[in-house]
Amino acid sequence: MLFENIGKIVEIHQPLVETFYGPGRMLALMEELQKECDTQAKKIVDNFVNHREFNNKSQQVLQSLRAGSSYKAANVHDKLDPRELDLMLAECTLLNARTELYLRFVKRRVTNDIEVIDEDETAKQTMFTELDRFILDSQLSRHMQELIGKYIMMEEYFMRETVLKAVSLDSMETGAQTSSMVDDIFFILKKCTRRAISSASVDCACAMINHIATLLENDYREVLYGKLRAGFPSGSFDVGQAYSLLQQGRLPTSTTDTNAAKLEFLTTLNNVEVSIEYTQSLKKSLQEECTMLSNKTSQMSVDKLESCLTDLTQLNHRFKDILEYGLSQLDSSALKPRIKPWVDSFLSTSHNMSEEDFSIYEANDPFIQEFIMNLEQLLNEFKETLTSSTYDALVGLLTNEVTTQLEKAVLKSVFNRLGGLQFDKELRSLVGYLTSVTQWTIRDKFARLTQMATILNLERVVEILDYWGPNSGPLTWRLTPTEVRQVLSLRIDFRTEDIKRLKL
Repeated sequence: MLFENIGKIVEIHQPLVETFYGPGRMLALMEELQKECDTQAKKIVDNFVNHREFNNKSQQVLQSLRAGSSYKAANVHDKLDPRELDLMLAECTLLNARTELYLRFVKRRVTNDIEVIDEDETAKQTMFTELDRFILDSQLSRHMQELIGKYIMMEEYFMRETVLKAVSLDSMETGAQTSSMVDDIFFILKKCTRRAISSASVDCACAMINHIATLLENDYREVLYGKLRAGFPSGSFDVGQAYSLLQQGRLPTSTTDTNAAKLEFLTTLNNVEVSIEYTQSLKKSLQEECTMLSNKTSQMSVDKLESCLTDLTQLNHRFKDILEYGLSQLDSSALKPRIKPWVDSFLSTSHNMSEEDFSIYEANDPFIQEFIMNLEQLLNEFKETLTSSTYDALVGLLTNEVTTQLEKAVLKSVFNRLGGLQFDKELRSLVGYLTSVTQWTIRDKFARLTQMATILNLERVVEILDYWGPNSGPLTWRLTPTEVRQVLSLRIDFRTEDIKRLKL
């Protein structure tokens, strides 16, 4: 009501001042009005501070922050319950928002008055400088700056302690792909930053956005990384058994149980992937709210907000690093050890074939059918547990491993014309299967193997020239001339002299 009443006084008396004294007198009028405003505003702020025990709580928070807080250890008995701060913090931002609205009103009215006076630009600029100094030096501004400074400290404390609670109470429901802390933490972060932005203070908004970036990059990232650091236990994975061990909804506190440890690892991978998505969503949401705030502020303030929001974008790279680290752990523990022996069975399957062998293989291939079945069983262990994006990334890693191992196996084998044709069929079946289980494009990963199959299918050595050099058309060769000769030499019916004579 205080600010509204001053606004009404200005609305009523400004025309009278302009009529009897002329333009350019509003600054002097506002200086007199502001003296009484400062007196009354101090009473209001003091009443708020006393009623909410603001200074006492801020002192408790300061002591807690100085003592330090981590996710690993926190003495809850010596700390202020963050729930006690929630309402007070909301009221604090409301007080500041009303003050900012009032000060913008004062500045707008005085600015309009200065602009119409009959003075040169130097005199006007001097008055604008006086106006800015008058607003900044007012007791009201100083009281609110002190209040909002303590608010930022307590909001940071509220955010950290509430996030800490979310981590300590982390749980997951049967069938869920992520644990509870991801939704809880990003809800808390969004609540705290929206509250800070609602204060209408650019400095306050920037401070909280910076605190969020620090918390996500250091504390939250360390929680996720810590859960992945132990690695993925080797062996097959029984999802049903893992969930049955977590009937209470809590993640395991040790890795003594293999299935429970595996489920925790995979859930953490999902948490990281979803955190990337949530960080992007948080930035977009904050950007929209900051745009509304920046419309009421200077260009310098706009630049400050944009700089702070840019820091949130950088966080995605940090989370992606963790995701890649976790997937590499999964690759080395769950994929590589199992894929290699499956691919090695290619070596025991003859590709120096007769017509009869070729007909038998067509009906009952001794390698590719079993190989695809093994891959399917392996992927099914992870399909329901991982998010679609993480699962697609896993299929990408599996494809890389399959192509690497299969390429080595091919170079250790020998082929005749029918064997080359059989290998081409096997490769097409494999590419078809892996394409069907992922939304990502994987054909490019098979480019080298596909070109090997093309070479092994040639009827004569010189036919390679129909595909090489100026005759390659849109085809980009992934094999070097030396590798082409090496693959040609796998055909037992191709003469070494013919291969050596090739000009590649």
